[in-house]
Amino acid sequence: MEYTLEVIPLPVSDIDASMAFYRDKLGFHVDIDTEVMPGMRIVQLTPPGSGCSIALADTLWDTMDGPTPAAGSYQGLQLCVADAKAAHAELTERGLDVSEPVAHAPQDGGTFMYFKDPDGNGWAIQEYRVRATTPLREAIAP
Repeated sequence: MEYTLEVIPLPVSDIDASMAFYRDKLGFHVDIDTEVMPGMRIVQLTPPGSGCSIALADTLWDTMDGPTPAAGSYQGLQLCVADAKAAHAELTERGLDVSEPVAHAPQDGGTFMYFKDPDGNGWAIQEYRVRATTPLREAIAP
């Protein structure tokens, strides 16, 4: 049995502003923008080339056991790219406030840049040059 991570719910305070941020600044594709049940709107967006999406919601948490995460409370979400410098140029051209790429280690996978969404959810973008020719799933397989 394979288990695939395909959707990560993301706590935000303003669905429309967050949708515009992820669509316009990051180039995520809007897959779904609908009221899935009375009073519950879901906006699902997918990064280009990704098999995993984010779901922006406000009342989704009411359907789950446990505490409701505060908007902006998620940190360490991560995107991977094959070329950090090219991604940085593209994202800054779109108006994203993203840090310069920093090589924390010399090996492939050691370069990162960082940004926050309008609520303060924190993201990293990691460079994996091998991704230019090999899907990450295959590149990191044992």
